[in-house]
Amino acid sequence: MESKEFYDFLLKVQSISKIGLIFSKDPYAITNYKEINDLSTKFLEDFENVKFDRPNYFARDIYPTPNVSVRTVILNKEKTKVLMVKEVNLQAYSLPGGWSDLYDSPSKTARNECMQEAGANIDIVRLVGITDRTPFKNPTSIPEYVIIFEARLVGELQEHEYETDDVGWFDVDNLPLISKKTSKQELERFIKAAINGETIYD
Repeated sequence: MESKEFYDFLLKVQSISKIGLIFSKDPYAITNYKEINDLSTKFLEDFENVKFDRPNYFARDIYPTPNVSVRTVILNKEKTKVLMVKEVNLQAYSLPGGWSDLYDSPSKTARNECMQEAGANIDIVRLVGITDRTPFKNPTSIPEYVIIFEARLVGELQEHEYETDDVGWFDVDNLPLISKKTSKQELERFIKAAINGETIYD
């Protein structure tokens, strides 16, 4: 692709994002259109310094590896309660977390997801572990590794975004209905490891 073609491509992407911001009513789409608009603006403003030799992470000939997600265990001071969020689409609870975005570090992903889903500003305490979620998924699901952090809440809970409609503290021995995106067995393992200062893997 020539530089002019890429420049024209960026302009087209930005025009689509601006139209989406004007006409879309879906909050998830609006957030994504805004991010696309901001990214395309940044590239257009600094176009002369854009390099064209970056790898294509979505090419079919790249060696396949598991996807990576992040979950964060936020405990109260007594370590008797854990902060959980209720997912709008499933109406069930999980630890704050989600897929890791390209170029975001694991800890940045954890902080972003905690703020977006729980309105929680956090300090990372430690890495609890890395586990393989694949055995808990159905046979057609994408293989997945989960990075688990322990964190502490800084200040009060703030407004959260649209993916969750409830945030609350739950007794670690009496968890609410768990989202099918994870499993109760996994979450109990994550929480127990955080409470006991353990490191888990596989």
